Amino acid sequence: MSGYDTHSLPERNAVPNEYRWNLEKLFPDDASWEKGLEEYRARSGEVGKFKGTLGRSAADLFACLDFMNELEKLDERLGSYGHLRTAEDAGNSSHQDRFARYMSVASKVQATASYQTPEIQAIPDEKIAAFLKDPILEPYVIPLSKILRFKPHVLTENEEKIMALQIEANQTAQKTFTALTDVDFDFGTIDTPEGPKPLSHAAFSSFLQSHDRELRKKAYFQFYEQFEKHKNSIASLYAGSVHLDIYRARARNHPSARAMALFPDKVPETVYDNLVGTVNANLEVLHRYYALKRKALGLDTLRHYDVYVPIVKDVTVRHTYEQAVEVIHEALAPLGDEYRDTLRDGLLGRWVDRYENKGKRSGAFSAGSYFGDPHILMNYKDDNVNHVFTLAHEGGHSMHSWYSVRNNPFQYYNYTIFEAEVASTFNEEFIADYLFDRAAGDSMKAYLIGKQVDDMIGTLFRQTMFAEFEHVTHSMVEEGKSLTVESLRAEYRKLQEKYFGSEMALEECSDLEGLRIPHFYRAFYVYKYATGMSAAIALARTVKDGGESDRERYLGFLKSGGSKYPLESLEIAGVDMSRAEPVQAAIDKFGGLVGELEGLL
Repeated sequence: MSGYDTHSLPERNAVPNEYRWNLEKLFPDDASWEKGLEEYRARSGEVGKFKGTLGRSAADLFACLDFMNELEKLDERLGSYGHLRTAEDAGNSSHQDRFARYMSVASKVQATASYQTPEIQAIPDEKIAAFLKDPILEPYVIPLSKILRFKPHVLTENEEKIMALQIEANQTAQKTFTALTDVDFDFGTIDTPEGPKPLSHAAFSSFLQSHDRELRKKAYFQFYEQFEKHKNSIASLYAGSVHLDIYRARARNHPSARAMALFPDKVPETVYDNLVGTVNANLEVLHRYYALKRKALGLDTLRHYDVYVPIVKDVTVRHTYEQAVEVIHEALAPLGDEYRDTLRDGLLGRWVDRYENKGKRSGAFSAGSYFGDPHILMNYKDDNVNHVFTLAHEGGHSMHSWYSVRNNPFQYYNYTIFEAEVASTFNEEFIADYLFDRAAGDSMKAYLIGKQVDDMIGTLFRQTMFAEFEHVTHSMVEEGKSLTVESLRAEYRKLQEKYFGSEMALEECSDLEGLRIPHFYRAFYVYKYATGMSAAIALARTVKDGGESDRERYLGFLKSGGSKYPLESLEIAGVDMSRAEPVQAAIDKFGGLVGELEGLL
């Protein structure tokens, strides 16, 4: 077992190699990456040579598509390596410079290639239909079909070039929000029994989970004080982001910004509305939980800074990293030996950058790659059982990539976020059952159920509330209304009152939360977390209770990669997300967990 101190904060070069991810399958070293960038830059000069040829014959179209496919393979390797090196140590200026130089070339490639989609779309319908029957184009039938589906929303060549040239400038609102809130904001320090501790975004979440009410209250008001001081600037940034979404939608002839966001995944807007409607119809069970939490915490009134504290306290469970991997391996036995053995070997065999170091990105993520291993960033702590779940969650993403790479050509392997959130949350369902079945005593069982309940609130209810807010703000602008500090706060407060119910008393600053969510700068994707959890719960139950055929259907979903639209691939697995039933089933499970928790407490 590892004796590594998971609470140390060493310099990057002091972390042993066996605890770092291995990027050598992408590039053996930085010098090899530099050679790759030079090759990318040189080959990018050929992107324009196919202009005017795409409609001549199926062979000419294939020549362009195949060249771009090979160029995109190199692009992915370069971008993946650059991104991962930056994530492991953002304070390293060489990493930042490397990734910036890659982005500069990649942006130029995208702008130069902007003629291709309009030119393909300009091919007469009968002619392109004949092209698609030619065996030479068989490897590209799916991407071509997706391009043709966009035909009503693709502009002229010059217009597309202008849109492509705006890509970097269009990131201004998001980048400025990040720089302002992550870098410029000084949240100060909080006095704790262990001494002063810095208040940051990550620390804020930790403070709100503290059972010291005065501590979380102080952190809450001190944190939002910064947002109060800069509320006008942030509101302006978010309004600008919304206006940009609507500009893009109108420029591309979509009926709304939401319709534009859902169009690439071929997800009907009714899926979004079903989610919001079903959750809204079941908010009573959420309010019931908040009533239980208020009583369990011994409070007369539940405040906004009370809702994130675990309902059960003083439960400490330690898992070394290696023990966590063993838990995951055992819990995922229903998925078969290939799945669980591959994941175990990867988690122990340098897929993962395991522990925190100075300059390392916070949190966790999984980054799939067609050429290297799937890579997972962790900041693993052995005394936090949540990190066992996080490792299983990111492992779900990684195994999704692993199966997709082995069952699809490069141009078909990249699946959508809609599908990705299913594969990750699915694994957490098995970890919860495994740990619960082996829990020693009611307090541990209550703790684990409480964790599941809080996770479902964070993913199913909270993300749906966010989805509602995004729809409201974009609809306001589309209807000619203004987004101001006052209007944004008022709309967000209405949602808080609806979702938290009468059990919680909001503070005057509580609605500032709507100004601090970075997800809002990438509009209309948070709903996928909620739909993903709903699908994952349904599929996990099917695999647990079913036989080999049910398991194979789920693995078939993982293997499908990006070869189908998400609703189609999930239907293969055995769940129909075009209907409200999976969301209702997830909420019913939530209600059952709340009932169990009431009994245990």
